[in-house]
Amino acid sequence: MRAHSRPLFVFVHGGSSNARAWGPLQNELALLGHLSYAVDLPGHGDRADSPAAYYRQPQDAAALAAAPSPMSGVTLRDNVAHVVDAVRRLADHGPVVLVGNSLGGLTISAVANAVPDLLDRVVYLSALCLSDPAMLTEPWDVVDDNLLDAAAARITVPNPPDAPDPAVARLNWRSAHADPALFAQLKTAIMADATDGQFRVLLDSMDPDENYSVLEPGVVVRADGWGRVPHTYVRLSEDRSITPAVQDHMIRKADEVTPDNPFDVHTLAASHVGYFSRPQLFAGLLTDLA
Repeated sequence: MRAHSRPLFVFVHGGSSNARAWGPLQNELALLGHLSYAVDLPGHGDRADSPAAYYRQPQDAAALAAAPSPMSGVTLRDNVAHVVDAVRRLADHGPVVLVGNSLGGLTISAVANAVPDLLDRVVYLSALCLSDPAMLTEPWDVVDDNLLDAAAARITVPNPPDAPDPAVARLNWRSAHADPALFAQLKTAIMADATDGQFRVLLDSMDPDENYSVLEPGVVVRADGWGRVPHTYVRLSEDRSITPAVQDHMIRKADEVTPDNPFDVHTLAASHVGYFSRPQLFAGLLTDLA
């Protein structure tokens, strides 16, 4: 018998993020009596050896571009093994609800493929869910008018010619503090429903690096794994990073894989990282799902 009958939420962050992004939501869930655990994926968070030049002020652009990355060599398999280990250790404390945002959707899909029997539900908060290998290599049949791509291009740190891992992208989020126009552009794309103060806190919590080699066939959901787990998609109607049209496309495609177990779909009028600025809204929904 499990020691705790209430669900235990396990959170997986998105790209260039870490466990700190879930703090406000975890606090709200704790006030409602729920246990939760936020994962730092390999190369992310407090234990990662992130470039010192990213945190120094004033920043040294050349040093930042040349610094090695803690994300170099990190694979999807590393992410999955890390999350599965956490889920196995936590499963004795209650039914596990695995929750991911943005790029974290790839990892939670792969985990559900690997250990469906350890999960009671998988929840995508405007997260990537790929259900066809062609989605990794072919254009999607959907209009994607997101605002994040253009904003991210402005803070991308070019790889030096001898960069050891070209799959790693480095974004200088903190440069937005010194550029009001860039700050506004990023905020509109990521968390328009926040105060400027809240967005500054989020920027300072962000990691500079992400390894996009995780975009590989292992993230594609399978009917014999992921398809056995109840799954919920939380559409964020004000999201300008992964737009509602893209979210709906992923939902439709995934439902074709498991027509007898379609997505349970909910909609919140929130931005891409609205769970950081409006945690009560998200805590209420997760509690209802539980």
